[in-house]
Amino acid sequence: MDSAPIQSIEPSLAKYTLNEEQEKKEIIRHYRALLKALRPKLKKGDKELLRTAFEMAANAHKTMRRKSGEPYILHPIAVAMICVEEIGLGVRSTICALMHDTVEDTDISLEDVEMEFGTEIAKIVDGLTKISGVIDTNTSQQAENFKKILLTLTDDPRVILIKLADRLHNMRTLDHMKREKQLKIASETVWVYAPLAHRMGLYSIKTELEDLSMKYMEPEAYKDIAKKLSETKRERTRYINEFIRPIKEKLVAAEFDFEIYGRPKSIHSIWNKIKKKSVAFEEVYDLFAIRVILNAPPEKEKEQCWKVYSMITDEYNPSPERLRDWLSNPKSNGYEALHTTVMGPQGKWVEVQIRTKRMNEIAEKGLAAHFKYKEGKDGNDEDRFDKWFGQIREVLGAPDTDGVDFLQDFKTSFLAEEIYVYTPKGEVKMLPTGSTALDFAFAIHSAIGTKCIGAKVHHKLVPIGHKLRSGDQIEIITSNKQKPSEDWLNMVVTAKAKNKIKDSLREEKRKIAEDGKYVLQRRLESIGAAYSQYNIEELMQFYKVNSSLDLNYKIATKAIDLRELKDFQVLGDKIEIPKPKPVITEVFSDPNKSIPKKDSELIIFGESSDKIMYTLAKCCNPIPGDDVFGFVSTGKGLIIHRTSCPNATQLLANYGHRVVKTKWAKNKEISFLTGLKIVGLDDVGVINKITNVISGDLRINISGLSIDSREGLFEGTIKVFVHDKEELEELVNRLKSLNGIQTVDRFDTEKEG
Repeated sequence: MDSAPIQSIEPSLAKYTLNEEQEKKEIIRHYRALLKALRPKLKKGDKELLRTAFEMAANAHKTMRRKSGEPYILHPIAVAMICVEEIGLGVRSTICALMHDTVEDTDISLEDVEMEFGTEIAKIVDGLTKISGVIDTNTSQQAENFKKILLTLTDDPRVILIKLADRLHNMRTLDHMKREKQLKIASETVWVYAPLAHRMGLYSIKTELEDLSMKYMEPEAYKDIAKKLSETKRERTRYINEFIRPIKEKLVAAEFDFEIYGRPKSIHSIWNKIKKKSVAFEEVYDLFAIRVILNAPPEKEKEQCWKVYSMITDEYNPSPERLRDWLSNPKSNGYEALHTTVMGPQGKWVEVQIRTKRMNEIAEKGLAAHFKYKEGKDGNDEDRFDKWFGQIREVLGAPDTDGVDFLQDFKTSFLAEEIYVYTPKGEVKMLPTGSTALDFAFAIHSAIGTKCIGAKVHHKLVPIGHKLRSGDQIEIITSNKQKPSEDWLNMVVTAKAKNKIKDSLREEKRKIAEDGKYVLQRRLESIGAAYSQYNIEELMQFYKVNSSLDLNYKIATKAIDLRELKDFQVLGDKIEIPKPKPVITEVFSDPNKSIPKKDSELIIFGESSDKIMYTLAKCCNPIPGDDVFGFVSTGKGLIIHRTSCPNATQLLANYGHRVVKTKWAKNKEISFLTGLKIVGLDDVGVINKITNVISGDLRINISGLSIDSREGLFEGTIKVFVHDKEELEELVNRLKSLNGIQTVDRFDTEKEG
């Protein structure tokens, strides 16, 4: 199979043709549009400041071009426009958006920005500037940059909001990038930026970021769903009108000031449902949601929303388990609404969202709108964003962690969906989905967490690792004899709990390490060497540990045997490490090495035609024709993953610098293992029919077959050897055409450890 699948995604783009004079006009046009959008927010002196920022940025970027060929300055102007129009930010944020790339990419320094615009703007621009220079090879540059951005979050949330606007514009103009760059940026986006936009309450930006990421990471699935949505649009519109008609009449009769309309679900959310529920597009019932937006005074918002709910459920029967009341308990990103799912005409389930104009603005513009409405509120009311920022501040106060770990903790603790749980006194606590009784204990107080031995959920005794559900009331049971252990880290998801457990384990480790330190001192003295910094560093290197604490701890726990010290030379009071025996290592990229024919003919890396050794990832088992990338793994050399691999997003987002452009070379002689999951009606002879198609008709070798039959249905997994993606697709289509077969899906045969 050749590299066509990868190349076909590269877009054929129109060439940039503007001359210098046309460019100037275009830049001025965009700048004027920005001023126009800002006009309602302009105060005295603002226009001059904006002009200064624009001229400064335009001058700094004047020799720079984007990949499309257009002047670079159009990018900061576009980012500023998104900040104003789509997020609702003001003049200061616009200046920061215009200047956001200057410190990183031009001769302008942070001091220049501070001198011209003051400390506040300089701080935000600094937060937006990437960490430059090389970081330790085991550290992820991307993750460290995310960490820097997130650390500024609690000081000034505008950093995040501008960063999201920057990312949105980059995603909108991603067509001009090379394929491997598209994959890295799209993965980062769906891994961090889309959940972050969701958490900041920017629903429409979150949706667009997810859809654009999918466009590049899953191009075939994206095009397929987009095409089907377009084909069914007329039918959907007809149904929405039929559904809305009786509700509209009732609302008009009750003299409500309202809007009602149908809104299509995003391509990404439809795709998620298809994957999660293993159904076809045609079987996804909620392709759209009906939205009712009321114009209600603040004191009557709740009352009017519930009245509308009552009218809708009088007309259509609701599903009791699908009622979501975010009026009484808004989400921590400020989201308020009533959601219900009702049985509409033709026996179809339909989701209805009821909210007011204020709630709708907060849902669309998130944090920025939230603060706007907060200004008019009673100052005693600590809002949910403040609480959230408070939790983040607490976690950020912890000792420095590796960027990737930090990011993972941040994602699970602060970007996940939430559950509401209650203390014995009825106080509400918000925790991320997947939280346990132990997370809850740490959320109340660190001291309660470290002494937790169990819990009562609704008065029933449960272990500390018990997963909580929304609405649970929990009482924590403690003991003074209890102390955290290593396995506790696998029982918690919140960053606060993880950090406190790590602190406690570190403290315990320190106490044990003291014994190891004493043993080491005695042993060094016995061979005539000193307990010095030099000798400790030599021993750390010899025993391959990262710190003196680890060294002393391993000595105390007998993981390190100091009897080896007798082989050391002592010069004065310094030890000399014995020379290691030479180890023969294989160099992957040596072109003179004889490489087995099988490996050398499969994959080509990089821009050249170098064929080098690699392994195929067991988590996704790529085959020729799959869209793939090479990943340089520490200790395992080059590993080939599918771009749709379950681990791809995380690898590309965190370690994009280790990604190598990869394409398939032609080879029809080699077979690749892949797996199929088949679901169907358990009929006599169905297994025979399946094996006849695979082995008989298509002459494909079967590696393994397992069938589980239950209550008239069967579920089977088959592992087969195929030459390429085309052969696999033919097999899938042939199996699907058999009577009684419902679904045939490719699966990832092993999970990566």
